[in-house]
Amino acid sequence: MSKLPTVTDSNFQTEVLQADKPVLVDFWAEWCGPCKMIAPILEEIAGQHGDKLKILRLDVDENGTTAQKYGIMSIPTLILFKGGEPAERLIGYMPKAQLEPKILAKLG
Repeated sequence: MSKLPTVTDSNFQTEVLQADKPVLVDFWAEWCGPCKMIAPILEEIAGQHGDKLKILRLDVDENGTTAQKYGIMSIPTLILFKGGEPAERLIGYMPKAQLEPKILAKLG
């Protein structure tokens, strides 16, 4: 199980949209194999870049309202929010060498 903090429909506004730094939200589900594969990569990135980026997980099965609002059709989907707005959307599993530069490029 991932050590990353979770976000829900009820606290998404506060934790993500009103956050004081960029937030990467991992839209995932317990039954999703690629979601389980990407979790340790996200934990590593959070450990290395936690000073400038917050990474949270949102279970799409338990938080359908938020998943639907952002048009999540496939998981894992990662959305980077900056200033309360989606700045980047990454869909599907990718290795750290591919994922990390895409995230860091958007952090500025």
